[in-house]
Amino acid sequence: MIAYLKGTLIHKTPGQVVIETGGVGYCAAIPVSSYVRLGETGGAVELFIHTHLSDDALALYGFVTREEKAMFLKLIGISGIGPRLAMNILSGIAPADLEDAVRSSDVARISLVPGIGKKTALRITMELQDKLEKKEKLLAAKASPEKEDLVSALLNMGFRQREVDRAVDQTLAAHKPGTDFEKLLRDCLKRLAKI
Repeated sequence: MIAYLKGTLIHKTPGQVVIETGGVGYCAAIPVSSYVRLGETGGAVELFIHTHLSDDALALYGFVTREEKAMFLKLIGISGIGPRLAMNILSGIAPADLEDAVRSSDVARISLVPGIGKKTALRITMELQDKLEKKEKLLAAKASPEKEDLVSALLNMGFRQREVDRAVDQTLAAHKPGTDFEKLLRDCLKRLAKI
């Protein structure tokens, strides 16, 4: 199974690249977001690859970032979403924006992606919420008690997960361990007010 390619960019289009590595040209499908980040033809390129084997084909799907590949894998794990549709979704919405839309149950935002109807957008939202919640629980288990309490308090106040994580991390980095919780919370709120 091919998981990573590094070589010379021979050809690129918004949906596909050819990379020459060791005298062999590998063709991989890519989302538009990866296409935009690729350099010029003839330059060096690195892609994180997912090798997909089906009954009638062996296909490579390439991504410039690990985040895109991780989201692609989550998407193809949803019933009714194959690799082509997952690539279409990632071409229409960035992984971070998709996570935000899923967390806020913004089905309308997801259904703006070409080829995604409301039923599919709802299925994506429901199934990805479960996967994201499991990821957050694992991360929270590794977090300090202060961080857990701050994140919980701020989320209950209605702030968004990504903004809360950033504010809490900055606050904890700025203060000594053992700082009073109320002082930490006030600092977080000040940081969130600036966003």
